[in-house]
Amino acid sequence: MQTVLIIGAGAGISGAVARRFGREGYKIGLVARSASALELQSNKLTAAGMAACFETADAGDLPRLQYAIERLTEQLGPIDVLIYNASVMRPASPLELSTEQLSHEFSVNLLGAFQAAQQVAPSMIKRGFGAILFTGGGLALEPYPEWTSLALGKAALRSLSLSLYKELSPKGVHVSVLAVCGIVEPGGPFDPDIIAAEYYRVATAPKGIEDREVIIQPDGTDVFYNDPDRRHAGTTLPPSHVRETVKP
Repeated sequence: MQTVLIIGAGAGISGAVARRFGREGYKIGLVARSASALELQSNKLTAAGMAACFETADAGDLPRLQYAIERLTEQLGPIDVLIYNASVMRPASPLELSTEQLSHEFSVNLLGAFQAAQQVAPSMIKRGFGAILFTGGGLALEPYPEWTSLALGKAALRSLSLSLYKELSPKGVHVSVLAVCGIVEPGGPFDPDIIAAEYYRVATAPKGIEDREVIIQPDGTDVFYNDPDRRHAGTTLPPSHVRETVKP
């Protein structure tokens, strides 16, 4: 039985991803800050006939995150798929954001992903297969000042993912960053179950360079969703994947 480890486990994308992998027979490891929320999620998965366990950790608390991954690896066995979905979504402009706040949020938005990948990669390399998936976002492609910290984190996460892809792909381990470019909500174009299906596809399909970065941007969706009032229309370009057809 294969294993999936989800860091930043919650009710949205992570919950849908856990259910999708669980239905495919994966053992599921969950990491998040809230023990009560994790217990509820784990119990629901178990009630549905899926094997799930959890450990609490703030993704930015690197010693605690390391311990949580070690404990779940002991319970589940080697990790076959790592999904990093943790982030801090707190608005602040470049001139308002303090270095202390940026440092703290960067520990969640990037450093936790960096450490988690370093922990699981050696076993994947040894076995010659595995997948590491990071949740990216549109802010890595076109940042906005209101979301300076998150945009910096997502841009750095994108760079980390592409570097890891180049390092690990020749060794049988696929790495991908999936940029979810919209608001996740059930029934909409960014329905979590639809997104979870894409995560499963990327983790399990034959691996190619085209899947090192997956931009989830259904036709007709608002590429400027991070600036709904168009405050920055005069200083914004559409991201390159839609620049041919969309104007601010």
